[in-house]
This record gives sequence, structure tokens and C-alpha cells, in this order.
Amino acid sequence: MRLLARAHQMPVRLAVGAFVLNSGLSKLQGLDEAADEIHGTAKTAYPFLDSQDPRDFTRNLGRAEVALGTVLLVPLVPSLVAGAALTAFSAGLTGLYLRLPGTRQEGGLRPSPQGIPLAKDTWLVGIGASLVLEELARSRAERRGRK
Repeated sequence: MRLLARAHQMPVRLAVGAFVLNSGLSKLQGLDEAADEIHGTAKTAYPFLDSQDPRDFTRNLGRAEVALGTVLLVPLVPSLVAGAALTAFSAGLTGLYLRLPGTRQEGGLRPSPQGIPLAKDTWLVGIGASLVLEELARSRAERRGRK
């Protein structure tokens, strides 16, 4: 596994990392005001979250976003690792889009006006998957070249 991010991967890692880091810091700073709303949205899509305390859930979500944003921003973290983390996290966010009522137009995947802010998380899945797939393909090509 390559230990440094490739130069051409850094613009997307920096853009996404800064966005995710900011989101996490915002959750941690506005914990009291936002906890009930954030938790309410999450438990609607994922009912198993109902038993969690809203403040604890939002604090943990904010911490996870800060950690993920940092992983993406630090070029010493391999893109395979950063991409896998982004893909996993954003898949959960995309689940909100797919599960929450009113986020999609009737009978399809196209977002409703209310769903557009959540639909953007599908881009994060694509970015994370692209980082992972590029690193796996390069690793495979390098192994073939050594034979």
C-alpha cells in the first residue's frame, strides 16, 4: 500500500476533507441546539438509533466527521484507507436520502427539492470509491509488473 497520497488525488481529498471537517466541527460547536434535530432525522432513517441519547449521538457523529475530514486532509494517510473510510461513511449518509420520506420524487431516485441537500452525499460515495478503485488497480498493475 502506498504511504502517501498521489498529487492528483489531493485536490479532491482537500475539498472533501475540508467540507467534512467543517461539518463535524459545526456539530460539536452547536451540540445543544442541533442534537435533537440531527438525531431525529437519523432515527427516522435508522430506527435502531432511537435508543441513543441525542447529544451523545450528535457528539459521536461530529467526532467521526472530524476524524474523517482529518484523514482526507493528511497526505500521509494512504488514499486506499481514506477512500474506504469516506465510502463507508457516505454510504450511511446516502441511506438517509434513500430512506427519508419526501427526499425523492415519486417512483424514482431523482431528488425532490427537499432531498437535494442529502442527494449530494452520493457524490461522496463516488469520490471514496474512486480513490479505493484507483489504488487497488495500481497495486494490481504493480504486482503484475514485478512478475
